[in-house]
Amino acid sequence: MNKSDLIDAMAADAGITKAAAKAALESLTGNVTSALKKGDKVALVGWGTWSVSKRAARDGRNPQTGKTIKIAAKNVVKFKAGAGLSDAVN
Repeated sequence: MNKSDLIDAMAADAGITKAAAKAALESLTGNVTSALKKGDKVALVGWGTWSVSKRAARDGRNPQTGKTIKIAAKNVVKFKAGAGLSDAVN
């Protein structure tokens, strides 16, 4: 399922226009993104939790040349599925 498929499904389930469903989805993703940028966690009970974790700088290896390279530190987004979502897919 891609973004437009999700928008279509949201519009059909909620009985709203595709434009309203798109606005709702963009609002959700925008608010989750801005909360994660601030370092907050976003939790939807029963569905899952997004959080930001710091990944330390490390040495890597170029697979073509075998040469050692430096990989910079960065923040990564993690998602942990909630019990409700895990139960639904199993």
